[in-house]
Amino acid sequence: MKIENLSDLQVLVQTARGGTLTAAAHALGMTPAAASATLKRLETQLGARLFERSTRAMRLTPQGQTLLDYAVRAFELLDEGESLVTADRGELVGTLRVAAPSDLTRSTLLPWFDEFLVLHPGLQLSLSVGDRLLDVTRDEVDLALRYGALADSRLVARPFAMTSPLLTASPGYVRHHGAPKTPQDLVHHNCLTFNRGGRRHRAWRFGQNGQWTEVRVKGDRSVDDASLAREWAVAGRGITLKSALDVRDDIASGRLLHLLPEWETEPYPLHALLPSGRFVPARVRALVDFLAAKFEALTRAGQAGPTPVLQSANG
Repeated sequence: MKIENLSDLQVLVQTARGGTLTAAAHALGMTPAAASATLKRLETQLGARLFERSTRAMRLTPQGQTLLDYAVRAFELLDEGESLVTADRGELVGTLRVAAPSDLTRSTLLPWFDEFLVLHPGLQLSLSVGDRLLDVTRDEVDLALRYGALADSRLVARPFAMTSPLLTASPGYVRHHGAPKTPQDLVHHNCLTFNRGGRRHRAWRFGQNGQWTEVRVKGDRSVDDASLAREWAVAGRGITLKSALDVRDDIASGRLLHLLPEWETEPYPLHALLPSGRFVPARVRALVDFLAAKFEALTRAGQAGPTPVLQSANG
């Protein structure tokens, strides 16, 4: 059987939020008995148990969690559709669930998010910041910004920019330990590493005149948050290899020095990722377009500066 009344899903949503049928009934303006009957009817129609009952609380089953995720998104889409139909200017409403790398968020995205929310006051932002790769098809994420090549065919990727990592250290570190003259000199330095895509980033590649070399670096600290590697470098703790986007302000201010500038590093793309099988709400499309324009402007500005920050996303 199929769900006969979509409003019954509100009992599922409110029970999950409040933890009890009593809380759900209160939120929906109905009696606990009516809420209980609605939930039982929903489970009968689906042929699946949605909650494990106990005397203290209601706990979602795996099937209940799956339905809850889709129900929440469905109601948000309905709210957005109603707003677009009834509002004079079709203002965007709802919650944007965005995942982004930690340093990129701090160095670049935060003021852009602020600007976007000012333009669209009906929106709320739920931001997940970190270098752990979220599964956009399963996690509660509408949009993920991610560095690197993509291998998941279930995702729709919109390229934002092509960036290259820069080798950097603080002036204080260089005064005390000297600057490497070749990539091989890095084996004698304290290199600050971080995890990328769940793997430790310790193989650093450099190119010159079409020839590439790989150096296995080591140091006294590693971290799963790349922004901390940059902060350690600024504090003089060692050398790091970070996206030019992330360190551009530190280089411009003199907090970090660009080392081995005559050597290339392997460029890697920055994408906006969306699940391919899911309808993309207007609010998400609007944010993607807004960020794409911002990165395009940053690309043009970076190409005019002394240190290349971005290349065109299209090559």
